Amino acid sequence: MSQPFKLREQLIRRIRKLPETAWPRIEELVVELEQTQSELPKVIAHDVAARKAESQSPCLLEGGVEPPHSRVWPHAPIHKLSEHGTFMVTTGTLHKQHLFRGDARLDLLEGKLLELAEKYGWQLEAWAVFSNHYHFVAHAEPTARKLTDMLSHLHSTTATEVNLLDREPGRQVWHNYWDTELTIETSYLARLHYVHTNAVKHGLAKVANQYRWCSAAWFERTATPAQVKTVYSFGLSHVRVLDEFWLWPLPSIPRWSSTFSEIAGGA
Repeated sequence: MSQPFKLREQLIRRIRKLPETAWPRIEELVVELEQTQSELPKVIAHDVAARKAESQSPCLLEGGVEPPHSRVWPHAPIHKLSEHGTFMVTTGTLHKQHLFRGDARLDLLEGKLLELAEKYGWQLEAWAVFSNHYHFVAHAEPTARKLTDMLSHLHSTTATEVNLLDREPGRQVWHNYWDTELTIETSYLARLHYVHTNAVKHGLAKVANQYRWCSAAWFERTATPAQVKTVYSFGLSHVRVLDEFWLWPLPSIPRWSSTFSEIAGGA
């Protein structure tokens, strides 16, 4: 019996022993592997083009205006899986409450995420911060501390700050977090696309780089045009992320009015 055949039989036996609750995840992995066969040549072609690109000029917002950011940003994205681990993380507030609504609170949450990711040795590749949840994709650096330790520090610090603002000492702010290790390149690139543009999905911006509390503008400034094209070319139809967070508590107000944007915690 050949080695590939033995491996296939072993995998089939192991899958049969898994509970039904694991089947959706298995299906997702199979779909991603099937996509790899057709999309990986595109990734390689775009990476070659990126290495040959001579222009490193940043992408600007519509009209040639620099994005309105004043953050100390992470290093330029590396756009490849880390041998030490690459993860996507989603975290929501308890009962999906909009505890970080408003510019100051969103600044607090995003600022602490950037600060502590660097402190704990996690290279952020994409992030999006909202009034009741956040997402990020990050690589573990060789000296990275545990992801759970970084998240615990982030949640305790931001919870203390927001509870002081609301005069609610001891209130539980964060509910739970979900992390997925990314081991397939096409899955990783698709999730970068998902997180960079998540504000558009939630209706908080027409163009992702116009939303202040996400990585889209940073990504478009620091990556080459070929790299931007590569990431944004990946479809999102097969990306499954726990993202049922309602960001429009008053749907009677038009989405693009300034009043509605302020209420929803938008840009």
